[in-house]
Amino acid sequence: MLGFLKGDKPTRTEADQAQDSPPQPGGWLTRLRSGLTATREKFGSQLGALLGRHAHIDESLYEELETLLLSADVGVASTGLLLAETRKRVARERIEQPGELKNVLKQCLMQLLEPVAQPLSVEGKRPFVLLVAGVNGSGKTTSIGKLARYYQAQGRSVMLAAGDTFRAAAVEQLRTWGERNGVPVVSQQGGDPAAVVFDALQSAQARGIDLLIADTAGRLPTQLHLMEELKKVKRVIARVMPDAPHEAMLVLDANTGQNALAQVQAFDDALRLTGLTITKLDGTARGGTIVAIARYKPIPVRFIGVGESIDDLHPFDAREFVDALFD
Repeated sequence: MLGFLKGDKPTRTEADQAQDSPPQPGGWLTRLRSGLTATREKFGSQLGALLGRHAHIDESLYEELETLLLSADVGVASTGLLLAETRKRVARERIEQPGELKNVLKQCLMQLLEPVAQPLSVEGKRPFVLLVAGVNGSGKTTSIGKLARYYQAQGRSVMLAAGDTFRAAAVEQLRTWGERNGVPVVSQQGGDPAAVVFDALQSAQARGIDLLIADTAGRLPTQLHLMEELKKVKRVIARVMPDAPHEAMLVLDANTGQNALAQVQAFDDALRLTGLTITKLDGTARGGTIVAIARYKPIPVRFIGVGESIDDLHPFDAREFVDALFD
């Protein structure tokens, strides 16, 4: 039966943990820098040590720099691009001291990342429909709860659609977010995901909701029948609201590393992705994955996550990110 979830609170979920985890002191930039500690060991600390070992800028230095970038999961194509641009700037600016390569590399990273650092605007549509996809374990459902809180803080009314009808825990997570934040959640246990989203969209229209966020079942790109189901959900949304979904977002776990590229390609084929959210950057030294994605398929990176706290999902800012990697 379709409807708004009410009743007793479920067992503790990631939503409870996120609500209970207090934000680290010092604001977002402090949390970002702390969350990127493991990746910064590659970009900042190891880079400094590398440059300190060389008296001159030569091929052996470039070879070591290539190895460092690859070890941070920057990716082969992105590493090649960064090294080529670094060489050009060194020649053009007549740089001779290895220590100066740090700022050159920062500038090159900024040049690559700035085009994809595009915040998500939910203006102009009512409801604005945000369809969220991802593999199991990517942090998708928890990210939806945090997104709901983020846009609520901006004064938006939010509704959630529990389109992950195959996983009871996902429904419970959304239910917890809904109860704690006063956000209505539409669900149908074990039913058709497209029907759930259809019902939620009609309800959101009737109630004048600003933002509808639709969850979907976690799936692997190789599960072709489930990828077809995603396409069906998108088609059903368009029947109710022809220009929707207004955002098709993929949630990626940063620990996935270079496998994230295959996920981006598969979900883009199914949904024509318009945005990415990259989670769990605090648990990996693979923060360079963002750079690899920006080079491989420059889809806007909307949000990044660096912890379990409700405030640890934040719009992606290229300059903040690069500064946190090096300083």
